[in-house]
Amino acid sequence: MIEELQQHYGYIFEEKLINEIANVGVYKEFKENTVIIDADSYMFSIPLILSGAIKVLREDKDGDELVLYYIEKGDTCAMTLSCCMGETKSKIKAVAETDVTVLMIPKNKMSEWLSKYKSWQEYILQSYHSRLNEFIEAVDSIAFLNMNERLLKYLKDKAMVVGNDVLNVTHLEIANDLHTSRVVISRLLKALEKKSKIELHRNQIKILEL
Repeated sequence: MIEELQQHYGYIFEEKLINEIANVGVYKEFKENTVIIDADSYMFSIPLILSGAIKVLREDKDGDELVLYYIEKGDTCAMTLSCCMGETKSKIKAVAETDVTVLMIPKNKMSEWLSKYKSWQEYILQSYHSRLNEFIEAVDSIAFLNMNERLLKYLKDKAMVVGNDVLNVTHLEIANDLHTSRVVISRLLKALEKKSKIELHRNQIKILEL
């Protein structure tokens, strides 16, 4: 565990903090598409991602979802931090985009380490900054890009997160992530294929421009 933490967080945290994380962190594995954090649930720990990627979504009262951003190895979830510190219910849903391994850190350690370790303080502040920028980018995408542009951006972002230009995803899954209909997505995907941006295969999409 120490070696894995050193690999992903050694450039961020000092050795003493790495050792503390290893001692108190609870190791967990989640399979692809597993719900890690559900909306309206209380959080008592925060995840440090060791491998894989997590999709963070906003869910409305009818259960429809919209992808906000992704977090990857070396990241944590700023929304979870806020919920833990404020003892409030989660406003987001987090789903494993790929198989994921994480260390869950108890919330009492978050406050302790903020005053004890400058590297932890800087890491948390940087996490808030990164997630805020990604959230603003998501809002800009909805507000200023047409659905065709949003779709292409979504596909490129997803390909970068999973580290593969071939995506195993259905038209319905994309439609759910972008909060639109499968018919619209199918039509736009065909248009992107005609423009040589992608190649369509059965339940697979190859991105030709990253």
